Amino acid sequence: MNENANTKNTKDTKAFLGNARAFSVAFRRFVFVFFVSFVLSDAIFGQATPRRIISLVPNVTEILFAIGAGPQVVAVSTYDVEPPEVRSLPTVGALVDPDTERIIALRPDLVVTYGSQSDLQAQLKRASIPFFDYRHGGLDHIMVTMRELGKRTGHADQAEKVARGLQAGIDAVKSRVAGRPRPRTLLVFGREPGSLRNIYASAGRGFLHDMLVAAGGEDVLNDIEKESAQVSTETILARKPDVILELNAATRLNDADLKAVLDPWMALSSVPAVRNQRVIVLNGPGLTVPGPRVVNGIEKMAKALHP
Repeated sequence: MNENANTKNTKDTKAFLGNARAFSVAFRRFVFVFFVSFVLSDAIFGQATPRRIISLVPNVTEILFAIGAGPQVVAVSTYDVEPPEVRSLPTVGALVDPDTERIIALRPDLVVTYGSQSDLQAQLKRASIPFFDYRHGGLDHIMVTMRELGKRTGHADQAEKVARGLQAGIDAVKSRVAGRPRPRTLLVFGREPGSLRNIYASAGRGFLHDMLVAAGGEDVLNDIEKESAQVSTETILARKPDVILELNAATRLNDADLKAVLDPWMALSSVPAVRNQRVIVLNGPGLTVPGPRVVNGIEKMAKALHP
């Protein structure tokens, strides 16, 4: 009887040990597969939280700082000036002349590039450096970019908060101008100083067009399916805008400077906007930047269109 019991206990012990070893092997395999999958997913999809970001797109630089990723930015483009913290950072060229050697030497783990920088992107791929491929879009695209960068940089909650605040500011302006007449408006963002040559204006899509619509205006170039258009004086005469808004990057304009900006328009006296003295200069460095300051630009447009 005892001998049979001992035999049974021995068999049970061996079975238990065998099962334990099998479980141990299976568990180790699971941990190994999980670990490899985790590492490979970061390597393949580039989702490891970056600690050294280089931004070659000024408006995206502003977004990075707004969502809390500023301390991770180690270099910016030649044209970055906002927020003030970027002015002390190293610069690495810009849209058409990125300094690839300097970029790689700074050992970034994420580079923000513009969509047209295909040569730079190819070199970053060869160097196994992840990049965020940015392209301009409409007004909504600003919030989309914020959220994407929030997830990419480890600041999803802050990005969501900033994006919602921005949308709330835009919606507040829209509500304020709702139901009011929408003046037909030409939104000019560039021309040859002192003349009406090489005039560039917002066309039927893009963030400037969306800003104008949100501010309660009707874009006179709405039918042109581009973000911008180079327009002649003949086109302006034919379109007959009620208002001409001209964006100027100067922080402030004195009376003499303002007169110098406005005087060329007097040649188009038959245009309603000129005849009724509704050629309005909006000045400020952030008016053409699709980023966190965009609500300020919409507010200025709305006040000009609906005084």
